[in-house]
Amino acid sequence: MIDQLGNPIDISVTPKRIVSLVPSQTELLYDLGLDESIVGITKFCVHPFHFKSTKQIVGGTKNIKIDKIKQLNPDIILCNKEENTPEIVKACQEICQVHVSDIVTIEDCLELIIDYGVIFKKRTNAQRIIDKIQFHLNNFKTFVKDQDVLKVAYFIWREPWMVAANNTFINHLLQLNKYDNIYDNLERYPEVELKKIRLEGDPEIVFLSSEPYPFKDEHAFEIGRKTHHAKTVFVDGEYFSWYGSRLIKAFDYFIKLRHRLGSISD
Repeated sequence: MIDQLGNPIDISVTPKRIVSLVPSQTELLYDLGLDESIVGITKFCVHPFHFKSTKQIVGGTKNIKIDKIKQLNPDIILCNKEENTPEIVKACQEICQVHVSDIVTIEDCLELIIDYGVIFKKRTNAQRIIDKIQFHLNNFKTFVKDQDVLKVAYFIWREPWMVAANNTFINHLLQLNKYDNIYDNLERYPEVELKKIRLEGDPEIVFLSSEPYPFKDEHAFEIGRKTHHAKTVFVDGEYFSWYGSRLIKAFDYFIKLRHRLGSISD
């Protein structure tokens, strides 16, 4: 088989020692029932909580400790095009085979779950997760079809100010929620000038993600001075940027978020 970048993956022998360099994929592995096979994770792999004390931490997603990974003698290392650099992937390929995911849509996510089910001989568990995601997704689509389209901006960083734009999983979920991203004309995670936000789209809602930047009230006030009328809302970044089994919980969160926002026209 091949990974989502077209790299060949040998599945003739089921990998027994896994290093995951992607937080959402670590959570997915756990939910697939692969707890005992996971030997290495990043410091950002915070779900499930007990992994930080039971698994070897091999660095961050952008700054790995290659010697620690080698010592774990992994059979496979799991990476992601967005989370890990090409240099990290290349270094890992010198240790063992590497699977690289590339997630922009829910369809990409479901494909990844299927692939993991095949690679790790967890097809039944994988299908169970997919069925749950599709069930909640269908319910959410029924809910959201009656909701108004809202103009939004989704901030992920400050100094410099950065937003989620086109060709990202975050933007895909924004679209699914009927949020019209004012930065949809830009690519990936561009830097933007806060003073130009009204000229560039004048959003009704400004989302401040809980990750990767720890936004606080003073940052919301800072944005509020530039937008004047927009609502600034703190959102859980895991539900907008984590894929895999996290999606099972995401759609209920999106419904609750809509209820929190209420009608901005009131």
